[in-house]
Amino acid sequence: MSESPPTTPVCYRHPGRETYVRCTRCDRPICPDCMREASVGHQCPECVNEGRRSVRPARTAFGGGTAGRHGYVTKALIALNVLLMLLSIASDRGGDAAVGGSGFGGLMGGGTPLTNWGSVLGLAVLPDGTLGGIAEGQWYRLVTAMFLHYGVVHLLLNMWALWVLGRSLEANLGRVRFAALYLIAGLGGNVAAYLFSAQNSATAGASTAIFGLFAALLIIERRMGRDISQIIPILVINLVFTLAVPGISIPGHFGGLVVGALMALVLAYAPRSRRTLVQVAGGAIILLILLGLAFFRSTALLG
Repeated sequence: MSESPPTTPVCYRHPGRETYVRCTRCDRPICPDCMREASVGHQCPECVNEGRRSVRPARTAFGGGTAGRHGYVTKALIALNVLLMLLSIASDRGGDAAVGGSGFGGLMGGGTPLTNWGSVLGLAVLPDGTLGGIAEGQWYRLVTAMFLHYGVVHLLLNMWALWVLGRSLEANLGRVRFAALYLIAGLGGNVAAYLFSAQNSATAGASTAIFGLFAALLIIERRMGRDISQIIPILVINLVFTLAVPGISIPGHFGGLVVGALMALVLAYAPRSRRTLVQVAGGAIILLILLGLAFFRSTALLG
């Protein structure tokens, strides 16, 4: 009896293709189209996908994803602030939105229809003669104010600080945690401005969030055992400017500083075993307290 000739192996995914290469994990024959480079030999697509699922994604020291090192959130925040500045100038139709207003020797721009709409304002008669403000139900002002600015100089100062602080914090915290820090710090500063400013005083600017980022950088860097001696003088200089330069919202800056520090403490010192849960719960508690304080202020103004 004659022996049958040995059969040539074929790719398990493409039966019409002969191959002598086998997956180093499952030992199934694979053709060139199915080969995936591995540390040793080649693997089939299914084994590669299975390996990816079994590998935990890299995380920062505070639980965030490593994609934060690209600074996407920081860049997006800067782009949003710049876009709203352009819209603010356009809404002014030749006024002093860019420069010519008060502050910094007249280099700060004045109010525009857009800043009138979105700045922190307790309760006042608006330029169109209507009564408006947070106490009148315009709660959106507590968020929109952190993206609006009185002039290009105001914008540039804040965006430079955001570029310097934001990239470092986003890389350490990850995109989602950094975005939460920025928004909660900005909200905290705006709530403080609402609580402690005159009801007809309008304030706006990203500096509420920026001061929160200053405080957060001190806490995060300290938590990681890094030297913070170069950060403290810069923060002190900014605090002196806040107190010395007319037209700056002192409650807004200090409110952002305090709330940013609280949020950073939650992010930096959450126990590793329940890190995400504690971070989310801590942020939610801070948010609820801020909204409660704003509601209290509204009730007092309307009462």
